[in-house]
Amino acid sequence: MESVLLGDEEPTPDTGVIRVATALDGDGACIAEARHLAAEFLGRARTGHGLTVSDRALDLTQLVVSELVTNARKYASGPILMDLRIAGDAVDIAVWDSDPVLPVARAADPGRVGQHGLEIVMAVVERFEVRREPVGKRVIARVNLLDAARS
Repeated sequence: MESVLLGDEEPTPDTGVIRVATALDGDGACIAEARHLAAEFLGRARTGHGLTVSDRALDLTQLVVSELVTNARKYASGPILMDLRIAGDAVDIAVWDSDPVLPVARAADPGRVGQHGLEIVMAVVERFEVRREPVGKRVIARVNLLDAARS
């Protein structure tokens, strides 16, 4: 297991954005590593930057990170890039992988075993977006930091 921290979490002076990015090698431990990095990042946002981050937002962010990194690991070979950005009262979770096939949420089916991750993510986030990249794709989800409840 190896990840490389690509950014720091100092606010960008002109935008106030707090950001951290990492490259994950795509092995079995990368999911837990990504979840742990997200928890640490939001914890430091609370203590180091004085931001309000609800416990629910922390839990949902870890859930979304787990699901997005799991999908990237399952469907693409090679490294995975994860970028976490806090701007205002939300955290954007962006996960890049090399697979060009865009994910599609399946219709709800209580009888289906597995493959519910994307529909769960879409149910708990404020915004969900998929972008095709020159190589692969980037999946971006936004979680509200205050109470993380959808309105």
